[in-house]
Amino acid sequence: MQSTGGVQRGGSGVPGERRKQRVSMADVARLAGVSSQTVSRVSNGHPGVIDSTREQVLTAMRELGYRPNSAARALRYGQFNTIGVILFTLSSTGNSRTVEAIATHAAAEGYAITLMPIDVATQDNVLGAFTRMGELAVDAVIVIMEVHLLDAGTVTLPPGVHVVVVDSDASDRYSVVDTDQADGARRAVSHLLELGHRTVWHVTGPRSSFAARRRAQAWRASLEAAGRPVPEPLHGDWSAESGYAAGLALADEPGCTAVFAANDQMALGVLRALHERGRPVPDEVSVVGFDDLPDAAFFIPPLTTVHQDFAEVGRRCVRHVLRRIRDNRAAEPGTDLVPTRLVVRASTAAPKS
Repeated sequence: MQSTGGVQRGGSGVPGERRKQRVSMADVARLAGVSSQTVSRVSNGHPGVIDSTREQVLTAMRELGYRPNSAARALRYGQFNTIGVILFTLSSTGNSRTVEAIATHAAAEGYAITLMPIDVATQDNVLGAFTRMGELAVDAVIVIMEVHLLDAGTVTLPPGVHVVVVDSDASDRYSVVDTDQADGARRAVSHLLELGHRTVWHVTGPRSSFAARRRAQAWRASLEAAGRPVPEPLHGDWSAESGYAAGLALADEPGCTAVFAANDQMALGVLRALHERGRPVPDEVSVVGFDDLPDAAFFIPPLTTVHQDFAEVGRRCVRHVLRRIRDNRAAEPGTDLVPTRLVVRASTAAPKS
């Protein structure tokens, strides 16, 4: 029978002596004056326990130093309360901020994350990561990588492990969460055209990147829809160094008055190159980036850019996998797009007449 008073001190043994051995659920139940079933319900966060009783049990747990046996609980309920994350690098701003958001929102739901970074993006390395993740106690996996590396028939996870892919064109096979890359690029191009620029030059990301391809496609389509000339794009690799190289080439193009860089780091390189070549921004050339890094507002000049909500991407990833886990159902292929917004700062202006 449950007690509604304070923590009971009766029962066999001395609490100080119990701490020397592993404390059991029965020990907590005796000290709290409740049943082992009640302790189990409190340990598992079951809502059907009155507040006073829950506090009695929690007080007894703290006094005894009781730690729930998560492995036994996982075997009993078939759930580990752990989400695996596989990705290529933590050095990129997008990946690190997305992982931070995944960890934060998972923790708020009572889940831990197991992180599996991959140094080199090859199918062998991806296979190894999936194999290792399959050997660990995870309920779901969030994958931040290019989808073509998931196509090998040997890349499998144990039945019941749910998968969500971030930033990918795999919506016909997986549940995908992505920033609305195309809409962000359209916003950047539209902003420059509305200022009066005849056309917009583009510094792309790597050819292998889905996000870079989607932004480049939207840039081209926006110019074509407006009946504007489409300059030859300059290819970068997301780095400020590659943006600098592209910026030097663009500085020698007298007709270049507007540049859309596929990320803020490359935009930073473009800004420096234009400055060094005597093409002031925005007086002669307007520049727009993509990401809205925390430092973008402190570039010289402050950078107009497309804001990506990495925190929302991470939150939606966790929401999707938890829905699959709790409903015990397979993922439905499709893409959940997170909106972007244009942040206008001092790097863009109307062209000189």
